[in-house]
Amino acid sequence: MSIQLIDALHAHRRIRPFVHQTPCLTSGALDQMTRATLHFKCENFQKSGSFKMRGALNSTLSLNEEQARHGIVAHSAGNHGGALALAGQLQGIKTTIVVPEDASRTKLEAIADYGARIISCAPTWEAREATVEEIVSAQGATYIHPVNQATVMAGQGTVALEILHQCSQLDAVVIPVGGGGLISGMATVLKEIAPEIEVIGVEPTGASSGARSFETGRYGADPSAQISTIADGLAAPITPETFSVIRDKVDRFLTVSDRQIEEAMILIWTRMKMIVEPAAAAALAAVMSEQSLFAGQNIALVMTGGNVDLKNLPWS
Repeated sequence: MSIQLIDALHAHRRIRPFVHQTPCLTSGALDQMTRATLHFKCENFQKSGSFKMRGALNSTLSLNEEQARHGIVAHSAGNHGGALALAGQLQGIKTTIVVPEDASRTKLEAIADYGARIISCAPTWEAREATVEEIVSAQGATYIHPVNQATVMAGQGTVALEILHQCSQLDAVVIPVGGGGLISGMATVLKEIAPEIEVIGVEPTGASSGARSFETGRYGADPSAQISTIADGLAAPITPETFSVIRDKVDRFLTVSDRQIEEAMILIWTRMKMIVEPAAAAALAAVMSEQSLFAGQNIALVMTGGNVDLKNLPWS
């Protein structure tokens, strides 16, 4: 599966009336700390609280009348589910979200508030996929995969279109990676419009299937492998479909520890006065941990979301 620049351009036109063009903010204090010029793309301010709204809306707006009538289903640890639930609510489409039993309480509450039906399953990728298949078979619902769908990737690629409009003379864009839909969409846009910009993926060390696969040049994610990270939004493994894009269009992968993510998250909260979730802080964690690599550069960092359980913070 692959997309082209034209797919992201169509997605941008399709979803523009329904999403926020999120700002790219700066911080003199963090520039000084990192010795780089940082532009924070604030998808934590996006509707539903994350970039996932872009791919969800592009997918639901692409459904035909018959598909919309039978409803939609997806599995999600939180942000994709919340975004799809809101997209379904906006269009009057019946939405079912399959969630792992250990999903974030805050994200589950958001899914419920948007009116979706929630079904719990075991916290494994296989269980999530199997439960979705049962619902598709029983109801005829359309499965909107969190990453392996062209409309999702194209929607996420609109983040890159906005960054290129908002920031000039970039040297690199640093993108947190979970299943790989965001970096696949963004890398496709960036390499077609501005191939000189380095595309860098970031993963937690405890969920680094993308980095390992990128290093060997062969897909090596194991969906049944044990995942250990505070960044639940980055816990999903990359897929063969997203790896095919990552292998061809991403320039570098970095990994960061949970401690580094936590420290970066605290800096964003205290220096920029913004609430972001751990996954969103991974890009800054990478820049902080690899200062010699980024010093003197003009860098965009994607802050992927702001859906945080304030009663269960990493440092509490």
